[in-house]
Amino acid sequence: MTTSDRLDATAVGVVTADGKVVRKATIAGSIGSFVEWYDYGIYGLLVTYLAINIMGGAEAGGLFLTNVGFLVSFIARPFGSVICGYLGDKLGRKSLLATLLVLISAATAAIGLIPSAEVIGVAAPALLLLLRVLQGFSAGGEVAGAMSFVGEYAEDHRRNYAMSFIAVGSFVALMFGSAFSAVLITTLGDDTMTSWAWRVPFLLAVPLGYVGFYIRRKLEETPHFEALRERNTVVRNPLKEAFTSKRHLKAIAITIFLPALNGPGYYLLFVYMPTYLKTSLGEHDFSMLQALTVTAFSLIAIVICIPLMARLSDRIGRKPVLAISAVAMALVSYPMFLLITTGDFALACVGTTVLAIAFSGHAAVVHTVLAEMFPTTVRYSAYSIGFSISTIIFGGSAPLVMTTLIKATGSSLIPAFASIATAMITLATIAFLRETKGQPLASS
Repeated sequence: MTTSDRLDATAVGVVTADGKVVRKATIAGSIGSFVEWYDYGIYGLLVTYLAINIMGGAEAGGLFLTNVGFLVSFIARPFGSVICGYLGDKLGRKSLLATLLVLISAATAAIGLIPSAEVIGVAAPALLLLLRVLQGFSAGGEVAGAMSFVGEYAEDHRRNYAMSFIAVGSFVALMFGSAFSAVLITTLGDDTMTSWAWRVPFLLAVPLGYVGFYIRRKLEETPHFEALRERNTVVRNPLKEAFTSKRHLKAIAITIFLPALNGPGYYLLFVYMPTYLKTSLGEHDFSMLQALTVTAFSLIAIVICIPLMARLSDRIGRKPVLAISAVAMALVSYPMFLLITTGDFALACVGTTVLAIAFSGHAAVVHTVLAEMFPTTVRYSAYSIGFSISTIIFGGSAPLVMTTLIKATGSSLIPAFASIATAMITLATIAFLRETKGQPLASS
């Protein structure tokens, strides 16, 4: 056995010998994911109030500009991916992930402190866009980093299950944000919410960020990355390594197209859904409280289903679960959006819940597959760059494109067609995947 093999075996042995270490890493990754995606998701949940206060009105123009703020954050993500990916593969995962929590929490809290457009005029939307850039930069480095961190601790035969709780953390964050916003609206009223209380969920980022930072700082570096350090094989330039290898370039291309369904699945079904229900159904528009409640039902469903789908993936493979989820989304999107657009509260809950269950297989598995495609030397860099490009194409533009197309066509079923189209892209990409269930992570 070579020195390299012995060090890799030691890295694996560290985590398999002590399940407590794996659980600690999983909990830390999940809590960090909760904080990060609460900060990121609350913007989408409260976009209508931002349009009124920061952009000067909730009419189409104000909502359009606010959705531009959504898109801007995604354009910033590749910059975060490049810089954070490079640092993560060069210096390690732990400290960088803790720093990213501080950055996004500070940016989120600052959004809650922006004076209204009536007070500072055009400076209000300018500040909002700047802070969205900072949020996007942080998010660009978060997903791949957190997934790599937990994946490099997890046991081979249970890796998807362990990593799935990071996805659970992101959806619980949206659920918490929805519930918290709904409580504020119920207790304070929509007028008070519009006046000043919309700021409270953003300011909550301060204590949440501190908790997440404290937990992440207490962790040790991953055993797989430590093994690279031990044998002095941390690559000098991870980006050059990723972009000069045909093997890595092919994997990056898959990383761009495989998560296509993630755009409509995550950003339309959960982040954008409250705004869609409140502003895009014409005479069937919901109140914000109803819209948040409908979204909460779908969030509960997906939080329950993700660990189950991950366990199934660890048993039967990544590709079958991804394929089943893509086919399910293609089949149910149109009829479920028909239910949603009736304006009936109960039918909308059924529609969003069925969509959430169909999407859960993709949400549970896709990030595990992306992490398993790359070796430890370039995992953070290559994974984060590919996924960030994917989110720009299929996710970040979704609210802006949906708002524009719904207005232009008069059809509130546009999101259904987007879901079907991206499900087919994901399904086609699965054909190029290599099954990675139960296999050890590559080191180089």
